[in-house]
Amino acid sequence: MSVARPTKASSPGVRRSMQSNKSRDTKPEMALRRAAHALGLRYRVSARPLAAIRRTADMVFTKVKVAVFLDGCFWHGCPEHHTKSATNAEYWAEKVQRNRDRDAETDRLLAEAGWLVIRVWEHEDPIEAAEHIAEQVHARRNRPQPTQAGR
Repeated sequence: MSVARPTKASSPGVRRSMQSNKSRDTKPEMALRRAAHALGLRYRVSARPLAAIRRTADMVFTKVKVAVFLDGCFWHGCPEHHTKSATNAEYWAEKVQRNRDRDAETDRLLAEAGWLVIRVWEHEDPIEAAEHIAEQVHARRNRPQPTQAGR
């Protein structure tokens, strides 16, 4: 079942609000990046982990294949903080479900390609999240590399 996408915003206020939503460099994203940088981590910002897949991670550690996604509570259906839209509720519920399905597909595709995916909710403490990211990045840096035949 597919709900028809509204052709216009329900009010001028909603239109302004939706137009002001940023796709990158949000306050939670900047806080997480600052915390990770303070721990000595260096990463690519808003990059595709796999060029063939049109998905952009918020932070990418290319050498160790770690992709970090900072998910918004409304847009990705946070179990703690997601609220249902009062206007066009059916459309937004379907939109959030499509986002969650795409997130699951992204996680699967990256895992199949040898990537570790870390998902952080926007409400999580950025320092704690950065510490978790640092642990995972360091663990992958320090793991034994597979040897190639003929070397």
